[in-house]
Amino acid sequence: MAKASQVPPTDRRPHNVEVEAALLGAILTNNRAFEHVSDFLKPDHFFEPIHGRIYESAVKLIERGQVASPLTLKHFFENDEALNESGGAAYLYELAASVVSVVNAADYGRTVHDLHLKRSLITLGEEVVNEAYQNDIEVSGNDQIEKAEQCLYDLATSGETENSSVSLKDAATVALKMAEEAFRRDSHVVGITTGLELLDRKLGGLHPSDLLILAGRPSMGKTALATNIAFNAAKAAMKAADNPDEARKGEAGCVLFFSLEMSSEQLATRILSEQSELPSDRIRRGDVKSDEFTRLVRASQELHRVPMIIDDTPALSISAVRTRARRVKRQQGGLALVVVDYLQLLQGSPGGKSDNRVNEIGEISRGLKTLAKELEVPVLALSQLSRQVETREDKRPQLSDLRESGSIEQDADVVMFIYREEYYLEKSDPMQRADESPDKFAQRQTNFSERMDRARGKAEVIIAKQRHGPVGSVKLSFVGEFTRFGNLDEHHSDY
Repeated sequence: MAKASQVPPTDRRPHNVEVEAALLGAILTNNRAFEHVSDFLKPDHFFEPIHGRIYESAVKLIERGQVASPLTLKHFFENDEALNESGGAAYLYELAASVVSVVNAADYGRTVHDLHLKRSLITLGEEVVNEAYQNDIEVSGNDQIEKAEQCLYDLATSGETENSSVSLKDAATVALKMAEEAFRRDSHVVGITTGLELLDRKLGGLHPSDLLILAGRPSMGKTALATNIAFNAAKAAMKAADNPDEARKGEAGCVLFFSLEMSSEQLATRILSEQSELPSDRIRRGDVKSDEFTRLVRASQELHRVPMIIDDTPALSISAVRTRARRVKRQQGGLALVVVDYLQLLQGSPGGKSDNRVNEIGEISRGLKTLAKELEVPVLALSQLSRQVETREDKRPQLSDLRESGSIEQDADVVMFIYREEYYLEKSDPMQRADESPDKFAQRQTNFSERMDRARGKAEVIIAKQRHGPVGSVKLSFVGEFTRFGNLDEHHSDY
């Protein structure tokens, strides 16, 4: 066989030109051999450039429904100098004629891909070393580590796409097992629990691979509700670790909370306030009595076992979130839930264009959905709402109120809004009009007081989108003093 372009003897990069030629020969002899490597092998995986170009041209013909053979490929390379150095168009015929068997095409392809990974590792190592030598004040060591981790992960998963295909039989078996698990439980919840019975009943829990958006205007309690859900999920994970036989699928592990707005200490103070039933502002000021401090210490000790990790690094990129989530899952032996507070504070991937914020938010929401599917974990992301909510008489949020809503609404499996009528009523205390009689004003005050009584201490979670279930509203109790959401007493049916 005529040889492809000679490789310099000093080139120590891993390669096997003979295996590349054998794979190309198998494909040119029988195009069905391409089916065994099409999911993971790309033209740039070949060490010999002319082999990569031959493979690329063959792929184009096969994907058009045409036959890729030396005869059909010949005119593509009539003026190709690299092929002429290897023997011209006759080299295509030699590739096809020298093949022994097409049965081993998949093994050939795996070998080519594996050698490509090793060469890429060498290149990546050189780049990491060179970048570390550069004294760029805007790039920290941690930034370089995260970039290297991301590149390593991308490299490790570059050939795994063929594993994503599942037969309907297998998928139906998994779905039936989930239904059976839910049927055996009194709560009929198969996902990660939120700790809120009515919300669990509506959602069926937080399901692996789902992206859930929790949105609301400032002061509605987004962070408080997300913190409550995260802590309840972490407590469930702790119980699952103690009793693995009774645990739901994916319930064990830890909860990872990305707090881009609040520090870890502030978030921990909120949880301590909720658990000890002491106002968070008093805890911060140290304004607690001796018996209250004992209660606070007891609550703090109970938190020590709860598997919840808070990452309060500001201005994280979506790639950094993915890298850190993967790292936590690996180090902690599992991940039950990821919470991001909040989506608009994330940044796009390093080096990406940030001139269009809508496109950047689209990249972030797609990245969060990809993270949920990749790690098979529910991702709860908080989101801000636009100010147009405040201009309407009915302040209940709608899907159109999501800031940069198109991509968020599209990528999310569940979109929820948090709404507290009490917040808006407190700002609309009636004042007597100049032309209003005292009796009429008194009646308005009475009506206002009755509305306040009905709304006080209550919140509403509006499920505006749910791919796998119904939409609607869930009523919750809210104790602002302790930043706690809870199940609403059944007697509050007049809400």
